[in-house]
Amino acid sequence: MFQKDPNSTAKASKTAKHISTPNPHFCFYGKGINLDKEPLIYIDGEYYPKSQAKISVFDHGLLYGDGVFEGIRAYKGVVFKLKEHIDRLYNSAKAIMLDIPLTKEEMINAVLETLRKNSMRDAYIRLIVTRGVGDLGLDPRKCRKPTVIIIADRITLYSGETREKGIKAMIVWVRRNPVDTASHEIKSLNYLNSILGKIEANIAGFDEAICLDKNGYVSEGVGENLFIVKNGKLITPPSSTGLLVGITREVIMKLAEKLGYMVVERNVTPADLFTADEAFFTGTAAEITPITEINKRIIGVGKPGPVTRNLMDAFEKILGDPAEGIPIYA
Repeated sequence: MFQKDPNSTAKASKTAKHISTPNPHFCFYGKGINLDKEPLIYIDGEYYPKSQAKISVFDHGLLYGDGVFEGIRAYKGVVFKLKEHIDRLYNSAKAIMLDIPLTKEEMINAVLETLRKNSMRDAYIRLIVTRGVGDLGLDPRKCRKPTVIIIADRITLYSGETREKGIKAMIVWVRRNPVDTASHEIKSLNYLNSILGKIEANIAGFDEAICLDKNGYVSEGVGENLFIVKNGKLITPPSSTGLLVGITREVIMKLAEKLGYMVVERNVTPADLFTADEAFFTGTAAEITPITEINKRIIGVGKPGPVTRNLMDAFEKILGDPAEGIPIYA
């Protein structure tokens, strides 16, 4: 169904004027890929070298955080859960009454073509749709056409020792936006709530932040969903706490059930966190990240536990499986 764009050759010719001299400062942009040129960024159907990829200062994505986005991974030549990410992108856009100017199939092909143009098999993809160029007022009717941006690059959140040692997290004062406000159920460009939480954790010397909801229950990390393990059972907060229903979260819940673990969605208190046998974050960027300390309380025995490790191993096995995504070079 998802074929290479037959007009890609013509488009490449049309945009050749945007390709600049290779920049020696840009090199490793995918596992096993050593690019001798800047990565190409997709903006509204055109491809630009990273140093020349620009949008208008009147774009409401910049002025007001008015837009939606997805973070997506490619592993071993397969874009992991691409259809699910595209579905969530369009759901987020629908919630804020933003009409994306591409069909879902066209968007999928644009993502795949961006990876092909950069000769990438392993990548972190940032897909952004803003309200578009308007004026300095808030009125979205002034924005005539949304801006679509696709970036294929890499991302590293934590050190290579994280898998073995885990990270230290902190419950921060910043509460997750409730579901009757600008809820994180919508993956919008407005991440100030998360950034404030991250700043607090940084200042206090922790690796990551955990946000509570307005009622004091655990919601999620600033960019990750959260699980705890108690007596062999996985427990994760419900979406009513204002969290983003993560795609990796859904994958882990299904893997856990296949491995024979019970999975429960329920309210989680700070005390539940402190007394958990194990805890971990999940997310596209975070993948599965063990948590071994929360607010100076050691979780379990202070290292990634057996349930977390089993899930990490099971998750690793499905990465690059064409059944779990869409091949780039099919």
